[in-house]
Amino acid sequence: MPATSRSARLTNREGAAAGDIARMRAEAAAAIAEAQKSHERLREAIDILPQGIVFLDAEGRYILWNKKYSEIYSRSADLFQPGARLQDTIRIGVQRGDYPEAIGREEEWIAERVDRLYRPGERHEQVLADGRCILIEERLIGDGGIIGLRVDITELKQREASFRLLFDSNPVPMIICALEDERIIGVNDAAVQHYGFDRAAFEKLTIRNVQAFEIDPPWAEALTGDELTVRTWKHVRADGSLIDVAIYARRLVYAGQPAVLLALMDITERKQAEARMAFMAQHDSLTGLPNRSLLRQRMDEMLLHARRSTDKVAVLILGLDGFRAVNDTLGHGVGDRLLRAVAKRLRSILREEDIIARLNSDEFAAVQNGMTRPEDAGLLARRLLEAIADPFLLDGQSVVMAATIGIAMAPGDGDESDRLLKHATMALSRAKRESRGSFAFFESEMDARAQKRRKIELDLRAAIQDELLQPHYQPLIELASGTITGFEALVRWPHPDRGMISPAEFIPVAEETGLIAGLGGLMLRRACLDAVHWPDDIRVAVNLSPLQFRVGNLLSVVMDALNKSGLQAKRLELEITETLLLEKSGEVLATLHALRALGVRISMDDFGTGYSSLSYLRSFPFDKIKIDQSFVRDLAGNREAQAIVRSIISLGAGLGVTITAEGVETEAELGFLRELGCHEGQGFLFSGARPNAEVLGLLKASHHRKLDASLQAKARVA
Repeated sequence: MPATSRSARLTNREGAAAGDIARMRAEAAAAIAEAQKSHERLREAIDILPQGIVFLDAEGRYILWNKKYSEIYSRSADLFQPGARLQDTIRIGVQRGDYPEAIGREEEWIAERVDRLYRPGERHEQVLADGRCILIEERLIGDGGIIGLRVDITELKQREASFRLLFDSNPVPMIICALEDERIIGVNDAAVQHYGFDRAAFEKLTIRNVQAFEIDPPWAEALTGDELTVRTWKHVRADGSLIDVAIYARRLVYAGQPAVLLALMDITERKQAEARMAFMAQHDSLTGLPNRSLLRQRMDEMLLHARRSTDKVAVLILGLDGFRAVNDTLGHGVGDRLLRAVAKRLRSILREEDIIARLNSDEFAAVQNGMTRPEDAGLLARRLLEAIADPFLLDGQSVVMAATIGIAMAPGDGDESDRLLKHATMALSRAKRESRGSFAFFESEMDARAQKRRKIELDLRAAIQDELLQPHYQPLIELASGTITGFEALVRWPHPDRGMISPAEFIPVAEETGLIAGLGGLMLRRACLDAVHWPDDIRVAVNLSPLQFRVGNLLSVVMDALNKSGLQAKRLELEITETLLLEKSGEVLATLHALRALGVRISMDDFGTGYSSLSYLRSFPFDKIKIDQSFVRDLAGNREAQAIVRSIISLGAGLGVTITAEGVETEAELGFLRELGCHEGQGFLFSGARPNAEVLGLLKASHHRKLDASLQAKARVA
């Protein structure tokens, strides 16, 4: 073959090979460029991930990592180079202090870390020098390489730490239950202490094991978001005792599983306090008996049942006679024990279905149904009275009590609780007036009288407020000369519709209702204002009620009346009854001494009708004693009355006290009083009570009588 041909063929083959090489190079370059593009796309893809990603080869050398990985290990990021071994970067990081967990056990820690690198699926945590906590997870791939995942769980760990702090150290008992099977999977120390189970025993239970009655768990109801509205439950403690708990529930994830956190507020004491308050609201605190409110409720129920039958219901109100005296003489402690003993004794007489209640300090109510006639109620009343009559042994003392009972019957006397109680109270008042220690049935006339009395009370209250009441004045006569020395102010009530109402009709109402204090204050002011216009030697006498002393402001009331009227204190005479001194005599005497220090004269009215008049004369220096009219009436023909009056006048002379006789109506009575040396007289023989407009006329007539008597005496002497 010619050399030229061989050379040409060789040249062609070389050209073809060169082309192949160039093509291969181009293809390789394109492949590399494509690989680089893929690498960049992969990097861009992993850079947007929120977790740190790293790719290692089978030898643990770095291939690829994202920005988040570099940010997580920012202190070691300068060591990350393709081909660099993770083990080497870890060792350098340990030497630089990037991993505080390794301090003191560096080689051991590095070995553990490298060992975990090749055990995929085992998550573990790593704490960095700046305090951050990183969750690490590695996975092996087909060629033996490793993909590593890094998650910054610092905030999560902080939240968990806060939860543990709030959970473990919380003084409120807390339980965590698995949502799926209701197992208790966590308890705090407060729950262990409060329920009495140890932690291991607790975590063998379900929430139903500590529930006393409820079947469903607390979160069985619909949740508002993640929270359950609070409810009250009964729980059982380890010792078997029951407690009331208010449960607050919240859903969460605990130990990687759905769970419910229960905060358990023990409200046992609160519930007991509420029960006590509810009981106290309807029961008497001293005896434990129902009070008036609960009595009415139970009566309404009993009356409703009675309407369906022909049976009658008896309402008995029992009042203790003389209970106040027991309190005053033996003390309130004995009085309280007596009331409890009375309640117990009454309860023993009544049936279980009967109602018993305490209405006020010394009144009880008993209600019994199933009666066929009023006589049955009378028999019950007698049994109750006999039970109370048996002596009570209190503190070694035998206390004898009596009681009085008022009875109302349903439906005849009413079919409502309030009406029956009202009618039984009226019957009790009648029994007390007529025959204490017995019982009385309600009668319809009582209601009419009560209505009339109520009308008087309302009208009297308005009359006091509008100052419609007026003082009329009855003269006090010096018996030796026949002249007027003063006037006693007596209240009069000119009613716009009924005319002049007798004091005997409205004074008892005023005393029972407490209106007597306002009435007495009004009379005192009006009397002082009237008397200031009388001659200077004429006094005015005003009656005081015991209630005015009880109010506690009597001294200031008297001073105010004197100051506003301008009346001299020596011209005012205050009359009290000796029964006043039975009540808190120390306070009463102190007030009387203060009044006398002002210059006011103090008179004892109705002398001789009390229990220990003479002892009171010794305890206070009265200026005047008024002999009760019961001793003056028929004085001329009653030797016993004469002896009593003679003794009182003699007593007054010995004490230097003025003696005034009340109720003088005949000349015979007047003559006898003059003969005995009585100083003053008062009564219809001289004059009835007159309005203020007539006072000056009476004084003028009295002056003329005195002048005529003087002239007649001079004529007789001449």
